[in-house]
Amino acid sequence: MGEIDSLTVKRMEEGCDFRPWDELIPDTLGLIFRNLSLLEILTVVPGVCKSWRKAVMGPYCWQEIDIEEWSQHCSPENIDQMLQLLITRSCGSFRKLCVSGISNDLSFAYIANHAKCLQTLRLPRSQISHSIVEQVAGMLSTLTFLDLSYCIKIGAEALEAIGKNCKFLTGLRRIMHPLEVIDKLSQDDEALAIASTMPKLKHLEIAYLLVSTSSVIEILTNCRQLELLDVRGCFNVNLDENFVKKFPRLKLVGPNVVDYYDMNGWDSCSDYSGSSGYLAWDFVAGMGDDYDEISDGYWGDEQQIEDVEMWFYDDVEAMDAGYDWPQSP
Repeated sequence: MGEIDSLTVKRMEEGCDFRPWDELIPDTLGLIFRNLSLLEILTVVPGVCKSWRKAVMGPYCWQEIDIEEWSQHCSPENIDQMLQLLITRSCGSFRKLCVSGISNDLSFAYIANHAKCLQTLRLPRSQISHSIVEQVAGMLSTLTFLDLSYCIKIGAEALEAIGKNCKFLTGLRRIMHPLEVIDKLSQDDEALAIASTMPKLKHLEIAYLLVSTSSVIEILTNCRQLELLDVRGCFNVNLDENFVKKFPRLKLVGPNVVDYYDMNGWDSCSDYSGSSGYLAWDFVAGMGDDYDEISDGYWGDEQQIEDVEMWFYDDVEAMDAGYDWPQSP
């Protein structure tokens, strides 16, 4: 028998049947660290011990990248840098990405170029164009859930490209704010693009989209697996009750908005100085070159309010489950 270290002997004597946290495998540590905030994962965890640092620096913590809340308080430049940092750490193995306010097509292309395992993608309020979506949609073929809410620069062309290339797509969120579509006459072309290219949808939210009854009927006729259809605020839609009964599995929400109009939901989300954005640089100072890639601008603790956006979402996991709906504007 080889030598047994003193710690092992002590455990045997004490009848201890647990392992120290620093001996947990990186995959397990990654699962545990997902319960921590982004700030804690990037600045506190790496300083605990070598094994924890290894877990944070590798792909183990970044199978699911959720910086949606953080990104609401940051400049576009910092969002782009953080995306590159975390996607690089994931080694292209991330399955879920949630980020708000992507400001350019290059960032979207970067995501697509590393999306070989991506299943859930949430990009609300992003300034991506329909042309870049058409170009890279083929790289997003593994998607099952997509959120393009409040993305005002895309339209039917982008949705059609997504539908033709993302054959496993079962959930789509395409919610708009009434003020964002006030200059449009109709968005029936978007509804028809959905109907003609996304037959496997089970969860569809198109609240406040300017669609008509005929285009919604087209969706119901072609997307026979739908379990949830949210048309709240689509006031031009008038579905016959007997027609809806033909779809016994369907949960239809809207078009009337009842008891959902809550002014408390109108949050100011572009305050770059958000209190949760403080990065404890005194803590990470001197911890090594690995932290050179994190600039203190990421947390925007000295930037001012530049505009006001609307935030209507609740819990991310509940939404991905398909039975949660955003508050109305």
